[in-house]
Amino acid sequence: MCPRSLWPPRASVGTVSPMSPMPPTGTGSRPVTPRLSSATLSQRWRKARVRLRLWRRRMHSHPVLHWTWRVAVVLVGGPILLAGIVMCVTPGPGIGGIVLGLAVLATEFAWAGKPLRLARRWGHYAKENAVQAQHRHQARKEVRRARKEGSRARSSSLR
Repeated sequence: MCPRSLWPPRASVGTVSPMSPMPPTGTGSRPVTPRLSSATLSQRWRKARVRLRLWRRRMHSHPVLHWTWRVAVVLVGGPILLAGIVMCVTPGPGIGGIVLGLAVLATEFAWAGKPLRLARRWGHYAKENAVQAQHRHQARKEVRRARKEGSRARSSSLR
């Protein structure tokens, strides 16, 4: 057994190893956590999705758990969908609630997949239109700026 003074190993003053539980001395900041690369994150996400898929497959193979799971999905996704519909006429993110409710319901029910696909298609279309509108706005702004600079140059030459 190591003496208490030797464990955990201490870094030199002012530096922190990625495994150190202590913040760097004198800075008062939080401990530095190592950043994961995007490849590592995608691998972890892929593994989590595989585990979830296997868990759902096991859930669907048992008749009682299958129906229990479907009822749970309805009890979670249904109110979200209804809240989204209500928020369309009251203040709130109505479209977001509808899409989220459909996404939850689409995990178990095929009928919810079609409106969800339509909503995603509409979202992509709206995004493209917004980007095009932003580009048009920037182009008009540049034209106005060029005209303004040109009129300033002409007015200064007339003086």
